[in-house]
Amino acid sequence: MKKTFKFKPEGWNNEITPLDKNNINNYMQKDEILQGVVKGCDENYNLYIQFQNGITGIMPRHEIEAVNLENSGLPKTNLCTGKVHKFVQFKIKEAKDENHIILSRKEVQKDALNWVKTELKEGDKINGIVKNIKPYGAFIEIGGGIVGLAHIEDLSIARIKTPYERLKIGQNVEVVVKSINRISGQVVLSYKETLGSWEENAKKFETGSTTKGIVRETEKNKNGIFIELTPNLVGMAEYKEGLDYGQTVDVYIKKIDNQKKKVKLLIV
Repeated sequence: MKKTFKFKPEGWNNEITPLDKNNINNYMQKDEILQGVVKGCDENYNLYIQFQNGITGIMPRHEIEAVNLENSGLPKTNLCTGKVHKFVQFKIKEAKDENHIILSRKEVQKDALNWVKTELKEGDKINGIVKNIKPYGAFIEIGGGIVGLAHIEDLSIARIKTPYERLKIGQNVEVVVKSINRISGQVVLSYKETLGSWEENAKKFETGSTTKGIVRETEKNKNGIFIELTPNLVGMAEYKEGLDYGQTVDVYIKKIDNQKKKVKLLIV
């Protein structure tokens, strides 16, 4: 059963927290986490978040980030400008009136980092948003601006050449916590566990039926050629010349061996 966590990725539900100008102090007293969209960044790299009723809050540069900081203790300038038109989470740090509202994303990150170090557990299934993709894996935000890494081998049972074959930037995903460094707060994630077990995926297919699959190896070997039926289910077919990696082919399912967890295929 999936747990309910306090922290969610920024922009997970694409909702802006309504700000009641008559209850601004209540948000501060309750230490609530709010969410909004950055409307602008000034020459000093301060961010501006506009709420309903025309109210605007300012997030000073030193309140934007708690993790990725320069030697000066401030976030990098490109990180600040890169937040424009994106969702951010924050707390209200100071509010003299509706024309003077100081916001802090840094305070949310500190709480989220503490959550990672003390409460999050290996094996937990959590929500995430893909923030960046590299040849070796995907960076996925798991809450409060905290980002974990899912290595390419943890994105798919079938061998893939690039993470883009499984994920895209901005995609909402469920991931499993694979490991946590309690000192640094670094988190390693896995995506493939959320795509169903071998048994669950095998139930979608029947022996004697024909379906489509994706070629995952093209080099000739003594065993045959691997064909992906679903992201977490791969079968083996006899080698056939002229196939390209990633090509979609029609396959006949000769046998589904539940004991050995193997699927025998024939390319048709």
